[in-house]
Amino acid sequence: MLANLDISVIAMLLAIGLCTGFLAGLLGIGGGMVLVPCLVFILEKQGVTGALTIKMAIATAMATILFTSISSVWAHHRRGAIRWDIVRGLVPGIVGGGLLAGAGAFALLKGQTLGLFFSAFVGYSAWRMFKGRAKETSVRQDVHGFSGLIAVGVGIGFISGLVGAGGGFLSVPYMTRCNVPIHKAIATSAALGFPIAAANVLGYVISGWNLERIVVGGWGYFYLPALVLIVVCSIVTAPIGAKVAHGMDVAALKKVFALLLAVLAFYMLYKSTLGV
Repeated sequence: MLANLDISVIAMLLAIGLCTGFLAGLLGIGGGMVLVPCLVFILEKQGVTGALTIKMAIATAMATILFTSISSVWAHHRRGAIRWDIVRGLVPGIVGGGLLAGAGAFALLKGQTLGLFFSAFVGYSAWRMFKGRAKETSVRQDVHGFSGLIAVGVGIGFISGLVGAGGGFLSVPYMTRCNVPIHKAIATSAALGFPIAAANVLGYVISGWNLERIVVGGWGYFYLPALVLIVVCSIVTAPIGAKVAHGMDVAALKKVFALLLAVLAFYMLYKSTLGV
């Protein structure tokens, strides 16, 4: 499988894995939104064309989060930063939304409308992160109750499944608006990455079960060489990112995350207006 890859492609995948693992630990984003455009480029070099290129990139990016999230979560958990009560409230909805996206909508929807919506939402979240001054006080009065968290989880799981991300770009702004301190919001978002990935990957397996293999190393919607190499590297760097996150100033960390959200918003707007 790896023997058929050009050395330049292997080098790119290794570099991508190192970077996305660090981002997963630093910002709780799972690295998926960084991975997708990189994987599109690599898949095109391997001869994959058309709509399947973006779908394989999204599915493969999400599959890497299954593994990178474990390393990142353990690093955050050792620091006592994860709000497990929020995780428990969001997971049922996340699983339902993820399965709905991965097993159904993923195979049916075009990306343009979703991309425009995603761009608007993420742009708004970035603006709020720059301008907002949420009080870092008790979260209990502001976080939704159990039924509300299920609804929020469905949205996070569903949208994450359609863009191949671990949900941090949705869950971190949500939690900071609910007065969860940014370090705990990022750590909790990292913990949500695994159920988001597990539900969506299962959905991708179901919806892509009968797809014809068009590239060596492809299986359904997944590109296995990229999955293996990225996972190996990202598991190493995710704990480093988590350590850096806990040593950063809260205000600076908010600026970093807001900048990332803004970049993602402009990128998705650019791709969507081209009709990709």
